[in-house]
Amino acid sequence: MSSRATDAKAGRLSEVIRENRTRVTVLAVLLFLFLAAFGGLDREDWFSTIMQGLSVGAITFLVASGLSLIFGLMDVLNLAHGEIFMLGAYVGWTIYTRFDTALDIVIPLLLLAAPFLLMPLWRMLASRLGATPGVRRAIGWGLLLGGGLVTWLSVTRFPLVIWDPGDFASSPGSFSTQIDLNVLEPLVADSFSGAAALAIIGLILGGSILALAMSSFQRTATEAAVGTRRMVTAAGLVALAIILHLSKSSINEWVFGLSTSWRFFLAMAIAVVIGAAVGAFIEVLLIRPLYDRPIYQLMLTLGVGFILIEVVREVWGRPEFTMARPALFNGTGEGCPGQGIGGFFSGCSTVEMFGARLRVYNEGFIVLVGILVLVGVTLLLKRTRIGMIIRAGVQDPDMVEALGINVRRVFTLVFALGSSLAALGGVLAAPSIGLSTGMGALFLLSALIALAIGGLTSFTGAAAGAVLVGLLQQLIIRFGQQGIDLPFLAEPFKPTPTLVPAASVLLMVIVLLLLPAGLFGRSER
Repeated sequence: MSSRATDAKAGRLSEVIRENRTRVTVLAVLLFLFLAAFGGLDREDWFSTIMQGLSVGAITFLVASGLSLIFGLMDVLNLAHGEIFMLGAYVGWTIYTRFDTALDIVIPLLLLAAPFLLMPLWRMLASRLGATPGVRRAIGWGLLLGGGLVTWLSVTRFPLVIWDPGDFASSPGSFSTQIDLNVLEPLVADSFSGAAALAIIGLILGGSILALAMSSFQRTATEAAVGTRRMVTAAGLVALAIILHLSKSSINEWVFGLSTSWRFFLAMAIAVVIGAAVGAFIEVLLIRPLYDRPIYQLMLTLGVGFILIEVVREVWGRPEFTMARPALFNGTGEGCPGQGIGGFFSGCSTVEMFGARLRVYNEGFIVLVGILVLVGVTLLLKRTRIGMIIRAGVQDPDMVEALGINVRRVFTLVFALGSSLAALGGVLAAPSIGLSTGMGALFLLSALIALAIGGLTSFTGAAAGAVLVGLLQQLIIRFGQQGIDLPFLAEPFKPTPTLVPAASVLLMVIVLLLLPAGLFGRSER
């Protein structure tokens, strides 16, 4: 009996190998080429190159994984994904460096958002605005302009402490230097008196008018009860905004008293939440009406990306600036650099391993977060009910809908999850590469290449492709410094920086020629 079982297992194994012989061959060739390339480096160089490649790969994976989830379930290629990555970096910097500004911004946003929770009420009122859809749309445009005007006048009355990109002393770069030197203090807020007090009522009124205007554009008017829960939640948002305003001095004093390490973890958490909210907003209001128009989806998300870039330029300015590393990863002095694996927990900024000096933040913390995200999302997809629904939705969304599951809500959840991963990648990348409005496009390109290599709908393929792209880019950079000894050349060949993206594209082309679905993608038959 055992002999038959052994023969059966061997037969299944040989069948799997036959079915995947091309994939196995490509993986073996890639492994051989990478080992041969690393063999041309010294021990210190090859280890540091591997770790640097894993660091770049981890950030690329956070962008590519979100794209993979969204495309795999919804067949939507979100071209604004890179800009959400960029937005996560800028939001993370704001929470980390200028929490007082972030708190000032949250208060009017809560007041503005409260009326949108009462959408059933506005739909009911919108259905009575006019007898025909044309009349309702005309009234809706008027309400939209009026609500926008009221909202703008109210927002401009709010006292806001914020940086000034045109003044070096109060620019984002100057504040980053101050927090690095531990001399950053909360800014002095303007008084909130007189006509400014009407801004609270004005924002609630403006949000209500805007919500009513949006309801008037719906094709079908539906009437439904608002519900006690919605009313309580909306009132809670208003009360929360007022409480935050009254106690913001105490909150700012407490946050600025925290260590930079705790502030950084707070920035990571809030950036993830903001990224999820932006993703849900894009899916519900922009993507959902266009599921049957993929070209319009591409055009719309591309336009959203440009809008986000201009918003960032308007708020944070055009110049690039850095984000200071938290104290946990920036230690110097006696006992530094750390030694071995334990050196990653020594508080030093660098650690020595195998003769190579590694940065604790770049080659340690970022890689660790990438691994945790890979394991966490894999467990979410494989071991939880929502993961089962997501995987079933990828295979057959109509069947999932027939089982009574709200697939649209699942779509929104997946879009929010993918966007939150991109925002997490942005706030992680900020202390490593700095902040610029072009960082999103750069990593979006790398993420798309990684997805094509690993397989567009494969989450593990996104991880494998990102690692390959990161290792290849760092190899090109390393050989650009020391050169490659080639036959018939008197001097070592040194690749230029322009070959970094070109090498990634070339790797993608080779893989797709051999495996059109990517290394781990599903073949369409």
